[in-house]
Amino acid sequence: MSRIGKRPVVVPSGVTVALQGNHIAVKGPKGELSRDLPREMVVAMADGQVTVDRPTDEKRHKALHGLTRTLVANMVEGVTAGYQKVLELQGVGYKAEMKPYGINLIVGLSHQVPFKAPDGIQITVENNTVVRIQGASKELVGQVAAEIRSVRPPEPYKGKGIRYQGEYVRRKAGKTGAK
Repeated sequence: MSRIGKRPVVVPSGVTVALQGNHIAVKGPKGELSRDLPREMVVAMADGQVTVDRPTDEKRHKALHGLTRTLVANMVEGVTAGYQKVLELQGVGYKAEMKPYGINLIVGLSHQVPFKAPDGIQITVENNTVVRIQGASKELVGQVAAEIRSVRPPEPYKGKGIRYQGEYVRRKAGKTGAK
């Protein structure tokens, strides 16, 4: 069996899980998430735990077993603790500004780049160069962080750009003189 898939997901107090066929809805203090799970997997709720079982030992079912359990666990953790990603802007004059719709990025382009925060995501700016993205959905938090980073990814010569906090950017040597 899948080592990840066979472990039950413990549902903490204050969190409600509703199963209807292959649709799961999780509600907690940080928000509400719902998702359609693969039809082949058997998801059951008993004694404050969610268990996932697979019908056969086919390779596809083995892969879906661990995936389904992890999706449910991420939903439960998201509505209890939430997820966050932190981005840093590095470069002379690079900054982010809070706006009512989200943030405005000034990253060395000829124009400012507005970014609208989707529903369920909170974006905050600290010191004009640190952008914090928070939300209940791990998938959505990661997607928003990747979209903001893609506006100006870090370049290898001077290291300027938008990077994840703690990300190491491998530097390259510049041109050498031809004389």
